[in-house]
Amino acid sequence: MCFSAGASFVGGIVVVAIGVVTLHAVHKPSQIVFASIPMFFGFQQFAEGFVWLALQNADYAAFLKPATYTFLIMAEVFWPFMVPLAVLQMEKNKKRRKLIRGFLVMGISVSLYFIFCLLLFKVTPEIRGYHIEYVDTFPKSLRLFVFAIYLFASIIPLFISSIHRTYILGILMALSCLVTILFFTQYLTSVWCFFGALISMVIYWILRDARRKFFIERRV
Repeated sequence: MCFSAGASFVGGIVVVAIGVVTLHAVHKPSQIVFASIPMFFGFQQFAEGFVWLALQNADYAAFLKPATYTFLIMAEVFWPFMVPLAVLQMEKNKKRRKLIRGFLVMGISVSLYFIFCLLLFKVTPEIRGYHIEYVDTFPKSLRLFVFAIYLFASIIPLFISSIHRTYILGILMALSCLVTILFFTQYLTSVWCFFGALISMVIYWILRDARRKFFIERRV
């Protein structure tokens, strides 16, 4: 979905549609952040679609900077704390909540780091083949460490949670990231969004089943 402007926009429409259905599956306020993840993915796709347009067509050059930073803020600032926050809000087990809180702190730390970098360092999006590479001047010495914390914060809580089937989402996200790292390393920020639709469908599946179980238990 991140391989061209058209693909990004189509992907965004598909994921937003999944997001609308997913939000309709919400039956508890604690599920709202988790259910909004597909919508988040969809708008992120739209942002990168405008990055593509601006890079390929001078008529859209004015969109380049706002679209680039919108995409990066969503990918690097919101995502690291959004997942642990969503899982924490749904989790009821006290011991698991305590563990997830630790990962939320990690995610917030990563988010603050990227805010600092986006404010002080330059980022230049470039089309390389069929992908966008976001070339930045962020501190290289911290790159691997921050990336590891980013992954831990956004994936491990899904395995800790007692919510039914969130571990499947964790496996899918881990595999998606692994595939991206192995085959598209320099385009990681952009290409990983390709898996947004599949991840969004799993989120819908988790909430749909939780909704069914909730209403069955109420009838009993």
